Amino acid sequence: MKTAQFKEKYGQYALVAGGSDGLGFAFAEAIARRGLNLVLIARQEDRLKAASTRLKETYEIDVISIAADMADYENVRERISTLNVSIGLLVYNAAFAPIGLFENTSEDRLALAAAVNVKAPLLLTKLLSGPMIQQKRGGIVLMSSLAGAQGSPKLAAYAATKSFNAILAEGLWKELKPHGIDVLACCAGAILTPGYQQAEKIKPAPGTLKASEVAEQTLNALGRGPIIIPGVINKIGRFILTRVLSRKAAIDIMSKNTGGLS
Repeated sequence: MKTAQFKEKYGQYALVAGGSDGLGFAFAEAIARRGLNLVLIARQEDRLKAASTRLKETYEIDVISIAADMADYENVRERISTLNVSIGLLVYNAAFAPIGLFENTSEDRLALAAAVNVKAPLLLTKLLSGPMIQQKRGGIVLMSSLAGAQGSPKLAAYAATKSFNAILAEGLWKELKPHGIDVLACCAGAILTPGYQQAEKIKPAPGTLKASEVAEQTLNALGRGPIIIPGVINKIGRFILTRVLSRKAAIDIMSKNTGGLS
């Protein structure tokens, strides 16, 4: 989709949750290249300010920064509701991943995963889709994961939340399509982000992509269907895990791939 068409389809502003670094910043940069202004939400104010300044100077766009924790959705909703801009594109990239055995994971960390990965994208989608329905245009991107295609030991809670986002996007893709709204779940594999590189103690998994590659492939897929799996190797892997192998075998393979996480 050309820049002018993208801007006409998705309006003047895009909101990127978790947009200060890593994949979120890659999404923000890819959107900025397409000519949209940005609303960035992230927890760490210093990184958020640095990202905003860089995007403003490089792409000559307006960038509104909101330093907030997506786990506190009520605060996020209040902050967004005071904005005097029309948001036509939502990219929900914020996530919290409790890594390790479920038996060793505290209730607080599990509750945080549910708040950031499930409650916030669900209610933020509800909040922003209302005006999109009225305007008969818009786009919503929810980040899922290949880990959510089956049980993923040592990532059990995270994988379950990412499965939720994929199923939500599939349902909304059909519901909101008559209103001119494109909904897409990005089921990504391993991505070279600071968080992944810090957590992963073994060599990168097969099919690992740069954040910029995932962002570009995802935005290019808007309007083409409910699911995007960036990367050829990841597409093949998901097909094998979900269509060829039994669920037991798929879980066993995931267990081997996540065995180095702690």
